[in-house]
Amino acid sequence: MTDRSTDLDPTGVTTLLCDADGTLFPSEEPAYAASADVTNRFLAELGAERPYSPAELQAMTNGKNFRAAAQELARGYGRDLAPGDLEQWVAQEKDVVTAHLRTVLGEDPAVHDPLVGLAERFTLAAVTSSAASRLDACLEVTGLAGFFDAGRRYSAEDSLPEPTSKPDPAVYVHAVQDLGISPDEAVAVEDSINGALSAVAAGVRTIGTVQFVPEHEREARAGALREAGALAVVSSWDEVVGLLARD
Repeated sequence: MTDRSTDLDPTGVTTLLCDADGTLFPSEEPAYAASADVTNRFLAELGAERPYSPAELQAMTNGKNFRAAAQELARGYGRDLAPGDLEQWVAQEKDVVTAHLRTVLGEDPAVHDPLVGLAERFTLAAVTSSAASRLDACLEVTGLAGFFDAGRRYSAEDSLPEPTSKPDPAVYVHAVQDLGISPDEAVAVEDSINGALSAVAAGVRTIGTVQFVPEHEREARAGALREAGALAVVSSWDEVVGLLARD
């Protein structure tokens, strides 16, 4: 699937900014499965007439964290959430999903082995919409924690003065500034449309990935990632290595 772009010349690139969910590990589907009960109870309080399946919830909010999704859903019902109420729902959803992901994720050589080579050439940083505690847990159980030092893990939920979520570029802007690099020195890897929009808006060249996207959705996702500004779309981390190879 790789379509190499001349704009992805790796000369001068020092840093790889990696989205987490759906990019470093296949956490999207199990996260939505675990989150569905909490989200549906939240929606019931808003006045929803029926519960939604995990797949429906993912289609509605993919690439956003629960905080942003809850606020958007509440606005759809003409409701403004009190800050205290929102924090209670956010904490509850985070705990449920993090506990579940600890039980279902594991090490994957198709991610780990390419990262070994990439880490020899680039600084690796994780840039996610998810909570820092969820990111830490997922990196731990997938055996990827060693690639991402604690100081190079950026959460739109926890690393910013005000929590936000992709597609807001704030978390990428913060990551670039904190790492002391310019956007031109970085390349982002993203699986979601909102994630790609976030990185591109921050001025970071972006590779889209569909490695963990269900097969029947890959063509549509690849097209949407390109429309969001991804300069290339890959179906594996090995292809990322190939794209960033210095000829």
